[in-house]
Amino acid sequence: MSIWGKNLTIDIFGESHGEAIGVVISGLAPGLRLDAGKINAFLERRKAGDEEWSTKRREDDEFRILSGTYKGITTGAPLCAVCENRAARSGDYRKGLNRPGHADYTASVRYAGFNDPRGGGVFSGRLTAPLVFAGAVASQALEQKGIYTAAHIKSIAGVEDGAFGLEVPRELAEALKSSRFPLLDASVREDMLAKIKEAAKEGDSVGGSVECAVAGVPAGAGAEYFGSAESALSSILFAVPAVKAVSFGAGFKMARMRGGEANDAYALKDGRICALSNNNGGILGGITNGMPIIFEVAVKPTPSVSKPQRTVNLETMEPETIEITGRHDPCIVPRAVPVIEAAACVAVLDLISGGVCYGIR
Repeated sequence: MSIWGKNLTIDIFGESHGEAIGVVISGLAPGLRLDAGKINAFLERRKAGDEEWSTKRREDDEFRILSGTYKGITTGAPLCAVCENRAARSGDYRKGLNRPGHADYTASVRYAGFNDPRGGGVFSGRLTAPLVFAGAVASQALEQKGIYTAAHIKSIAGVEDGAFGLEVPRELAEALKSSRFPLLDASVREDMLAKIKEAAKEGDSVGGSVECAVAGVPAGAGAEYFGSAESALSSILFAVPAVKAVSFGAGFKMARMRGGEANDAYALKDGRICALSNNNGGILGGITNGMPIIFEVAVKPTPSVSKPQRTVNLETMEPETIEITGRHDPCIVPRAVPVIEAAACVAVLDLISGGVCYGIR
């Protein structure tokens, strides 16, 4: 179940403490000149740093392309890239002792106990690195079509940032990409950091949410029912570890609105049809309407906490108390921002690679 996509596919492989991780990208058009600097900049935002919210595990995330390019240009053949794990510390993990909030128990049942328990194995957030690599490549293909993404921390531990408006300027998108703690309202930064520090001091963690926008997508991408743009985005977003909810546009607020308020009225602007609001997040009937695609994802608190927790030892079938050791983020929301962006890039490139958008231009 490591392969995702229809027209553009990605196949992620490796484990958190295995020799290497990587991705195979199939369906890329030939002739795309890859900018290594932009790929590394995308990956750099996901990497752990010296900040109080980051894990102390330091991986360089240097991907090496093995196939699919010639002189830095895509050939149309599958592109394979790998990255060695150099900072694994497997002694921190004990097989059979289920960590609450992790996939230890469910993976053990699903794979009859043969799953790799070190650092969560294939279920680890470490596997978001090859997803970000794929998203960085996809973003360059989208840029050629005038499509770009923007994302920011929407909330941490109940402290809220602002929200994207009707338009998402490219300048704003670039400004957000230049920050490791991207916010629309810088005044909430200290309150968010205080929440993270407080939880870390108590051996605990906090969660939050990320808002992402994809601008420049033409009307007509996607399809009805199971081919909806929301379905494509949601399926890859839920593959990101710790994502527990996805909402588009006004999301759950729509449940409290009346129809006249929730509907996005239309107008003409420079000879083109546009919406006067974006409560539907740029998608109607599963098909894009030309407005920015806007969605928010909920990111749960990092499950690895040092507080004592009750569990069951799978090998002895006896109850135990576990206190998790190792190197973990007290808040993964800041590092999740580029991961969500990357997933969106892959999903949108897959959507628009399915053929001509026949809707309103």
